[in-house]
Amino acid sequence: MEKEPYKFIDVEKVIGSKSEKFLRIVPKFIIRYLKRILHEDEINSALNRNADKKGLDFVNEILIEFGTKIKVVNESNIPRTQKAIVASNHPLGGLDGLALMKVVGKFNPNIRFLVNDLLLNLENLKEIFIPINTLGRTTKETAMLLRKIYESDNLILNFPFGLVSRKRRGRIEDLEWKKSFITKAREYQRDIIPVYIDGKNSNFFYTLANVRKRLGIKLNLEMFLLVNEMYRQCSKLITISFGKPISYKTFDNRYSDADWAEKLRRHVYQMAINPDIDFVV
Repeated sequence: MEKEPYKFIDVEKVIGSKSEKFLRIVPKFIIRYLKRILHEDEINSALNRNADKKGLDFVNEILIEFGTKIKVVNESNIPRTQKAIVASNHPLGGLDGLALMKVVGKFNPNIRFLVNDLLLNLENLKEIFIPINTLGRTTKETAMLLRKIYESDNLILNFPFGLVSRKRRGRIEDLEWKKSFITKAREYQRDIIPVYIDGKNSNFFYTLANVRKRLGIKLNLEMFLLVNEMYRQCSKLITISFGKPISYKTFDNRYSDADWAEKLRRHVYQMAINPDIDFVV
């Protein structure tokens, strides 16, 4: 008898684990809508097909599943052996991270990616992902793990905004970059490789994010659209531009780490026009 496919994503189970009472009273069409927008069947099928794949092998297979095409600008700036921090904008919320891992991992497989701790539920990428608690304080265990990673020879990938880019003044861009990657670069003597990824989500995604903010709703409602946004990106081209390495010695006391982070964020968006631009203070 053929084994029933495992359900990695089970909307009803997740809701029931939070509130069995709510699961009993919520209309079935709401459940069906959530299943559809989270692509429960498609995601479970893809994960089952690639259940035996781990790390970069899994990344490559998922990008094939989505038909993702990648164009790389300034490939020579990708570190081969150098300890560094790769700092990038985060326009898409899924495929951009996978594409970045694929491209960098091709030249340096010893990569670690700082991610929202919720993503550790994706077992296939546990060997690459390093958890960051974006909703609360960092635990002692996480702090020790981060120290170990920064002291290692691993190449560290990072989305300093920590969230997907938003639409501001008509432009798709990350908002405030967290300063920690600047602090760590200096502390552990790691140069920074700035990266610009070209891409955008649907207008509905940005509209929902802006409306939620105006209404004062703290729950990140647009987050639930990210899987659907991934499927909207099927068979599309992702262009990744690697900027010139920036020495950790650059980040001195002329500015605060928060100011340095903002300067680097602006530099990344200037790379959209000129990928070869120098980081000028």
